Amino acid sequence: MAQLYARDIPLLQPPGRTDLLQVLWCPSEHAPDSSIPIELSWRTAADVTDVLAAPPEPFDADEDLYVPEPCVLAPEQVTEYPDSLELPEEVKQQIADPAPWRAAGIAIDDAGPLVLYDKALSYAPGWKIGGWAPWGLTDPVPRFCVACGAAMTPLLTISSSEWHRHSTSWIPNEDRGPGASDDSWSNPPGITVLDANHLQLYACPANGGHPHTVLVQ
Repeated sequence: MAQLYARDIPLLQPPGRTDLLQVLWCPSEHAPDSSIPIELSWRTAADVTDVLAAPPEPFDADEDLYVPEPCVLAPEQVTEYPDSLELPEEVKQQIADPAPWRAAGIAIDDAGPLVLYDKALSYAPGWKIGGWAPWGLTDPVPRFCVACGAAMTPLLTISSSEWHRHSTSWIPNEDRGPGASDDSWSNPPGITVLDANHLQLYACPANGGHPHTVLVQ
């Protein structure tokens, strides 16, 4: 489903001498909670000598939206910030004050500054390595490694869109143009995750071999 090289993504932090992460999932929902089983495989690229010219495709899928279209990644490092739900109360109050925004010439609508912060300035939308979680379905929930108890960190976000009408501030300059700010969105892989949400994989920072965990937001 996704193949990522450490040479392209410094934040990947593979375990041991591995330098390649392969993410595989089943394109069918599984009972009882309609989950999508995911497997992570850390490999050493130099050890892969017999590369298939035509990788096998799934023989069965509940939905075509679980089968990604072939895409070539162009990784880009960006700076993002936590969702307002994860901010200290003092910082949240500072952001919620509309006076500094208006003094800077930034229009604030009825939704208020916190909504503008979350939609346009805090966490980046789209597929990403690391970063902050896009909370919304639930309040922030810490994830802990089942093997050692360490606080887990985001490894990979699988998104249903690269941007949408609420997050056009994150559109890359080369993709800006007519129609980029309306109700359309960009989704080159063609993946839709469980009602157009985000699927986040969390990993143990202490040991890359420990089991990962999944969170849908």
